Amino acid sequence: MSIDSGMQYVLDAIIGAPAFIGNNRMEIVAANKLGFALYSELYTGVERPANHSRFIFLDPRSHIFYPDWDLAANTNVAILRRNVGRAPRDEGLRALVEELCRRSDEFRTRWAGQNVRRHYSAIKSFNHPVVGLLELNYRGMELEDSPGLALAVYPATPGSPSEEALQLLASRPNARSIVDPVRL
Repeated sequence: MSIDSGMQYVLDAIIGAPAFIGNNRMEIVAANKLGFALYSELYTGVERPANHSRFIFLDPRSHIFYPDWDLAANTNVAILRRNVGRAPRDEGLRALVEELCRRSDEFRTRWAGQNVRRHYSAIKSFNHPVVGLLELNYRGMELEDSPGLALAVYPATPGSPSEEALQLLASRPNARSIVDPVRL
């Protein structure tokens, strides 16, 4: 699933905050410069598209990237369970859940809990390898014209250390070329 050029223009117009469009399989479909830079750790592996669930449950670096890994893991599983309920015939989504159940005891245990969650806002913390701790205000919006896709934006509180860190991350001249999946 991809987006049209107009939606990429919208993403690129968001310059002060990381933003990305994801699908119901927890894949990053498109992002702005800061979105790619924030989630650069997801792009260091070889598997594409970048997938939040695989990163959380199959990559040990996720335990460093997410300061509260348990919260990130529980939220991820609850969102996936909701997505499966909303799209029970989605073979790709079903295959992802089966893969994670097979490869991760942590995922399998959480999946058995049958928690379901709608996730549209939160304060999220990241331990970014370049700029350190980031505490960002997450807001998610489903894209009505594109079922199964959602826009996520992560602004920092104005004047906060996280805002300064995002500005530093945005100022890196090679940030997008390092992590842009189109160029990988």
